[in-house]
Amino acid sequence: MNRKGAILKFVLIGLIVISFTLVGILSIIVQKEQKRSAALQAQVEEITAREKVTQGQLEASKKKVSELTLKLQETKDQITTMKEDLDKEKSARQDASKELEQIKADMEQQKASRQDIENKLTQAQNEGRKLREQLKAIEQQKTDLETKIKNLESGSTGVELGKVVVNSETTDASKAQNKTAEKNVTAPAVEPAKGQKQENPAPAKLLEGKITVINKEYNFAVINLGQKDGINLGDQFSVSRDGKVIGDIKVEKVHESMSAAGFAPELKDLIKENDLVAQKAK
Repeated sequence: MNRKGAILKFVLIGLIVISFTLVGILSIIVQKEQKRSAALQAQVEEITAREKVTQGQLEASKKKVSELTLKLQETKDQITTMKEDLDKEKSARQDASKELEQIKADMEQQKASRQDIENKLTQAQNEGRKLREQLKAIEQQKTDLETKIKNLESGSTGVELGKVVVNSETTDASKAQNKTAEKNVTAPAVEPAKGQKQENPAPAKLLEGKITVINKEYNFAVINLGQKDGINLGDQFSVSRDGKVIGDIKVEKVHESMSAAGFAPELKDLIKENDLVAQKAK
């Protein structure tokens, strides 16, 4: 019995020791768990704080994104407006360039017209100077004719007057002087002596020449006959080639060795240089 009791006592003591050991181990484990729980709680709080900070940053980022989106839209609108303005400016420049080219063309045309006018003015001045000289000569001839007529009227005899013809340019003054001169010459005609027959003057020889220049723009031709050949304003010539008559031309301007004759528009493609011209009888 004593042995059994000792064994039981030993066993109880072992159990108690084991129990205390287990309690100590459990205490240590509990402390460790408490520390771990505290650490985890601290981590959770730290994570929560970080989450709040992150949430705030996210809200700020969203706000910034919204602002950037608005700015981007404004920038796009500005770019669109600038593009439209650029297109308008480009179109305006193109129009201005076209207008500038047109102005340049007009200036060139005006310059050419001015040069042509200056040339025509110079030519007209030269012709006017020639006309004044011819008019002065006509007036001198008129004075001489009036003197001769006065001598005839005063009883002078043996004076024979011929018909004086003066070629001139196309002016009313020269035409009038020509008519006056012819009238003054032919007025005091001397009667033939008795028994003497009055002979008719021989018909004037008709002139022949050729065309040297054709101007189809103004419908006139230049012939190689002029004042020295006895050409007068208004003289008409027939144009022929290879014996075939093409049409008629009429003298409109007379120079020393050539004349300008106008023709109908339908003849401008028919008449050519070197075509023959023959004076028509009046």
